[in-house]
Order: sequence, then structure tokens, then C-alpha cells
Amino acid sequence: MIAEQLPILQIIIPLLSAPLCVVLRQRQLVWAIEVAVCWVSLACAIGLLVQTMDHGPIVYDVGGWPAPLGIVYQVDPLAALVLVIVTSVASVVMPYAPRVLEAEVAKEKHYLFYAALLLCMTGLLGMTITGDIFNVFVFLEISSLSSYALISMGPQRKALMASYRYLVMGTIGSTFLLIGIGLAYMMTGTLNMVDLAERLQGVESSRTIRTAFAFLTVGISIKMAIFPLHVWLPDAYAYAPSVVTSFLASTATKVSCYLLLRVIFTVFGVTFAFDAMRLDTVLMPLSLAAIFVASTVAIYQTNVKRLLAYSSIAQIGYLVLGLSFASVTGLTACMVHMFNHALMKGTLFLVMGCIALRLGSVELSDMKGLGRRMPIVMGMFVIGGMNLIGIPLTSGFISKWFLIKAAMEKDLWIVALATLVSSLLAFVYILRVVEVAYFQEPDAETLLKDESIAKTPLSMLVPTAVMAVATIVFGVYPTLPVTVAQQAAEMLLWGGG
Repeated sequence: MIAEQLPILQIIIPLLSAPLCVVLRQRQLVWAIEVAVCWVSLACAIGLLVQTMDHGPIVYDVGGWPAPLGIVYQVDPLAALVLVIVTSVASVVMPYAPRVLEAEVAKEKHYLFYAALLLCMTGLLGMTITGDIFNVFVFLEISSLSSYALISMGPQRKALMASYRYLVMGTIGSTFLLIGIGLAYMMTGTLNMVDLAERLQGVESSRTIRTAFAFLTVGISIKMAIFPLHVWLPDAYAYAPSVVTSFLASTATKVSCYLLLRVIFTVFGVTFAFDAMRLDTVLMPLSLAAIFVASTVAIYQTNVKRLLAYSSIAQIGYLVLGLSFASVTGLTACMVHMFNHALMKGTLFLVMGCIALRLGSVELSDMKGLGRRMPIVMGMFVIGGMNLIGIPLTSGFISKWFLIKAAMEKDLWIVALATLVSSLLAFVYILRVVEVAYFQEPDAETLLKDESIAKTPLSMLVPTAVMAVATIVFGVYPTLPVTVAQQAAEMLLWGGG
């Protein structure tokens, strides 16, 4: 039955479609294939989510070789949720892509762009679904190498430097991850995550295992852009093509967060990570520092894409904060915010792509009066901004509510208060954009740039509107992500994942 093959189809379909794009080369045909692949992948992800919620985790033996001898794909509610996030974002972004690529990427590179994006999606899906920790490294390299290429295709020369900086930091992160995997394998003789978790029980107090845990945590933290390991992210988001920024901002750091959850809770276990290694004493201060420092830096940015990039670093701080509580409510907050952050940053960066296409700039000084000239697009920016702040009836409010609830369960009233206060910083930098767009008059030369500035293509408006509406829908009806997140949190804490 096809339902039994969904785990392998989730990987094989985009992986084989990437070289097909290179062979065909014709832009419109390659784009049509890309859209079809993304939607089929989304259908597979939804199918896996339904199966895991109804019947429990799925284990798929690749090639018929059972674990620990062979590689297995394992899907539980958490993995299925991340699969849905990645494929749904890709499915929304792909119809949006052609008009933006015409303006930002040379036409002769379009087929390479689509191939690289499919490889990036394959890597992210593979990291999510595999039950083999070395396989995680392989898929991480697939997604990373394709990401470097995608970022370098940005319209400005600074995109090359941003890609190079990401390459250097990404290589360091991958090296740390590989060293950690090697040390763990040296002590246990296995790479299967479930088998590794069992064999660690007798050697977890050794210096080698503690070192392996440190290397794995730091390596993943670099990929996740946890403060202060975030230096690659602002330039990568600011200078990459708008399609790439929208996709990576919504997916890449979420998959890294998922991977960190797997390593901490599934492989090493909550007792080792939080009692023996005291991970919470490191992650909680760093998360609060990320929230306040990155939000403060965002206030002073003049490039709106860069402003949103620093905002992403702050939002990653919220993810880490939820993880650091090591409680069902805290992990639920972390996972729900993974979902909600994909919506809010997808909306905001898609809006930036619309503005960049029509205005030729995302500088704040060039956006004067834009609220009156592009009312629909700026209206969607306001919705995304409200979601980012965490205003009630948006999905971002649900995340903040669970974070505050988790802090109060631990009697950490200062942390709960800090979470509330941090929303004011988000309000300030979103208000800066709103104030310029709605309450300042455009310069004379800006008015003369393009009389058709309000005519945003429908192919870009519709995907952006889908994201914006979803932020409201999941704010009013948050049952789906909250139910999946709570079930996944209980499995991670009490069932070992």
C-alpha cells in the first residue's frame, strides 16, 4: 500500500526531482515540477501526521534491514509536525517564486535554483525523519550545501559574502556534530538513535559521553543560530533572494530545533541533560539574552529584511526558552512556537519580497507612505507583525501564553515577566515600519519611481495572503498544533521519543 511507503516517498520524490530539473532546464517546466513535488510532499506529510496521531509512531526499515543494522525512518507526532511545516511552507512559497526570481536571479540560473531548493528541502525532511544519527549528518550537509548556493544567488554582491560566512560557520557546526557522533559511536558501537539511547545507560557518566553531548549541542546550536552563535544569520536572510529568505526563515532553524530536541530528550535523556549536565543553566540565560539583545538590535536596523533577521534570532530565543524548562508545558510552548514562527516569518518575508519587487528596495527610508500605495501588502505586514508581537487572536499569542504558563509552573516569575516585557520590544520595531509606511509622506523621487507600484502580481499576493490568514486561523483555532505538540512533549519526556 502507498500509505506504508509514505516515509520513503517523503525523501525519494524531492531527491530524484532535483537532478530532473537540471536535465530539463526549461524554466516553466521545471517550476511546474517543483510545485507538483512540493504539493505531493505535503500530502505525504499530512498522511504521516494523521497516521501517527491515530496509530502511534511509524518505523520504516530502509531496504528491509531492521535496526540497528540498517537505517530506519521513524515518524512520531513531533516529526510529522515538522514535516508538515517544511512541506507546507515550500508549497506556499513555490507558486510565489517565478516573478521574484525574474527580478532577483539571472534567468539562466533558474533551473539550478529550483534544483538546489529541492535538495535543501530533501535535506530538511531527511534530518526530520531519519532514526540514524549519522544519517542526520548526511542530510544536514545536503541541506547546508544547497543553502549556501541559494543564498549566493542574491541580487547584491553582499550575498556572496553572506553565503561564505554561512559556509564557514556551517562547516564548524557540521564538524562539531560529526565529532560528537564519532565519540558517541566509539563508546556505544551504534548509530541508531533508539539503540544509542539504550547503550548510553551504562557509560553516560564517562568523560567521552559528556564531551560528545557538548559537541553535539554546540554543533546543532550553530545551525539553529542560538545566541551568541548567530553571526551568520542576519546577512544570510538580508541578502538572499526573497524566496530563499522566506523558505529558510520558516524552516531551517525549526528543523535544527527539532534535531536539538531529539538529541537531548531521545538520545541522552532528560535526566542526563538537565540533572547531570545542567543544560538549563546554560540555555535559559542565553535564550533571554537572545530575546532582549536581538530585539534591541532590530529596533535600530534600517533594512527591514535585516530587522526581521534579528527578530528571528529573538524568536529562536523563545524556542530555546521553552526547551530549557524541560517540562510538558515548556516543550509544548517550544513546539507550538516552531509552527507559529514559520507562519509569522513566512508572512513577513513574503511581504518583503512583494515590496522589493515593486519598490526595488526594502530600506525603511524608501517605504514612506507605502501603506497607502500598497494597502493590501502592508495590511498583511501588520497581521504578521501582530503575530510576532503576540497579540491575542494571532497564533503568536498562543506561544507566549504557553511560555508564560511554563515559567509560572516552575515559579520563575522573573522569566514570565521578561517574556511579557520582551513583547514590547517587538512592538517597537514593528511600529517603526508601520509608522514610516502609514504616517510619513513619500519623497518626490520615490513617487516617480514606478506608477504601477501598487500592482503586486496575484501569484505573489495569494501565497502571502494564505500565510497571513493562517496566522489568524491558528490563533483562533489552535487545537491542531497544540494537540500534536502536547502529545509529542509527553512522548519526549516520559516515553523517550
